[in-house]
Amino acid sequence: MNKKKNRRKGVMYSTNPDFEYIYEENQIKTLQPREQNLTVLIDKKRAGRIAVIIKGYIGSNNDLDALSKLLKTQCAVGGTAKNGEIIIQGDVRDKVIDILEKEGYNYKRAGG
Repeated sequence: MNKKKNRRKGVMYSTNPDFEYIYEENQIKTLQPREQNLTVLIDKKRAGRIAVIIKGYIGSNNDLDALSKLLKTQCAVGGTAKNGEIIIQGDVRDKVIDILEKEGYNYKRAGG
């Protein structure tokens, strides 16, 4: 299925061969790293495994994925990013905080 078809704005079909569809774009503006207020915490409730969760990211999903990839690559672990939240596998909170600090992000350490 064509994903662009779902984001059409206004007219769904036109018989005019020169008609250009208008698409809804991701309107979320990504804040600069120094404007972000991230919360970094450890979660031990994920099937008995430890994970580091970074909450509070404000921006597009592409930028969230880029930050997630940077963190996962530099920590040499797996993880996921969705809904403004990054989940990194393992107890690597100190590494994550070091990376966020180097990149210029504002963060707050939360939890044990």
